[in-house]
Amino acid sequence: MESKNMMIRKAKVEDSGAIATYMMLAMEDIVYKFIGENSFEKAIQLIENLVSKEANQYSYENCWVVEKNKQIVAVANIYDGGNLYDLRKPVVDQINMMFNREFNPEDETQNGEYYIDCIGVHPDWQGKGLGTKLLQFLIDEYVCKKQVTIGLLVDNDNPKAKRLYLNLGFEIIGPKILAGKKMEHLQIKRCSS
Repeated sequence: MESKNMMIRKAKVEDSGAIATYMMLAMEDIVYKFIGENSFEKAIQLIENLVSKEANQYSYENCWVVEKNKQIVAVANIYDGGNLYDLRKPVVDQINMMFNREFNPEDETQNGEYYIDCIGVHPDWQGKGLGTKLLQFLIDEYVCKKQVTIGLLVDNDNPKAKRLYLNLGFEIIGPKILAGKKMEHLQIKRCSS
């Protein structure tokens, strides 16, 4: 998708640094729980390491980036929920290796959905509709074109995001817990256009 100096494209390995930065904006608290400490430097090192590798849930292979004036300003991480265990294993191994820590989080996704793990937007572009455009792109790409279900989790403490998802056509499936946080599982199954 391209418009007015903005382009949404599949990520490349060389985008790993920017992707990791925006992922941390979206999931910093959860990554701290994963690694067992509140170290931004260690957390970003972990995420960038995973993003730059193939075949894991945070891999650049599972990301889309938004470029504005040739700079990455947003990222979305999405993958087939049916592959969660295979994609998570390298994450578990990396956390164990780097932090000598057992890592066994709750299942945030499931078979039968493509899961939006996170969407991160540069602080200068937050509140300007960029996240909404990226979500609309993902809905078009996966739900409309590929005719698959998209799922995501929304924090119970984020009613604004929940309203956005519901307005875009997502429906509440039920409660979930991830890293001790109470969330709601939402899905969109059919194209609204």
